[in-house]
Amino acid sequence: MKTKLLALFLLAGSSLFAGPRVFFGFGVGVGPGYGGYYVAAPPPSPVVSYAPAPYVAAPGYTWIGGYWYPSGPRWYWRGGYWGRRPYAGAYWVAPRYYGHRYYPGYWRR
Repeated sequence: MKTKLLALFLLAGSSLFAGPRVFFGFGVGVGPGYGGYYVAAPPPSPVVSYAPAPYVAAPGYTWIGGYWYPSGPRWYWRGGYWGRRPYAGAYWVAPRYYGHRYYPGYWRR
């Protein structure tokens, strides 16, 4: 009887910490083929840089040039880097700013 009662308390006590987890998500339509999103001020002029030699001398890597991206009211610079193509024949479409809208970069066939 004591072992059954102990097992019952153990199960009841452990279930207190295993509460249900509920997550909600929503999309705002940012990405390729969408209208971008509003940004009040244009980005600063691009930073002049060069493409260093790749870390890995293997096919399937491409140089992704640096770009400005908005984060709240400020712009932040993302330096260029060597990135692996997600699939054969893919190429990088750089992010752009046009008509007070920011369009993020994406891979395209």
